[in-house]
Amino acid sequence: MPGAGKSTIADGLKSKGYEIINMGNAVREEAKKRNLESTRDNLGKLMLELREKNGPGAIAELVKSQIESSNSNVILIDGVRSNDEIQVLKKFGNVKLLAVHASTDTRFDFLQKRGRSDDPQTKEHFEERDTRELGVGISNSIALSDYAISNVGITKEKLIDQTFKIIQSWVE
Repeated sequence: MPGAGKSTIADGLKSKGYEIINMGNAVREEAKKRNLESTRDNLGKLMLELREKNGPGAIAELVKSQIESSNSNVILIDGVRSNDEIQVLKKFGNVKLLAVHASTDTRFDFLQKRGRSDDPQTKEHFEERDTRELGVGISNSIALSDYAISNVGITKEKLIDQTFKIIQSWVE
């Protein structure tokens, strides 16, 4: 779910040499191409519009060219939201899904501190975003993940280290 720590993990693993592709950035880039400001409302509407127009795997389709142009054997995709996106990604190779869990209060706190233009600043906006994410199928992806970790009561360093060990075990 948004704010659980996926991007924090991705940033930490980038420093360990992994290539990261962020699906939210792909939506933000699409908004830029359409001259849309990267607001919470605009990005949420665009994400839903892309899925409605191009199918439920549409956001994964936006990152295809990045995957195809990569020279890396292992690419970490930050921000998968549905099993349909996973099916698109499987066309490029082996896919493993790691779910990152955090409590609602923890996620809201993380998002408020992150300060990205599309982050919710009220509980109402936070709940709207969660509802939208659940509507595109994120709960199914979480339920069917290959592994899950909890981002509650641990340091950022420990979270990144735990994830690094999991991914290393998948690569070996």
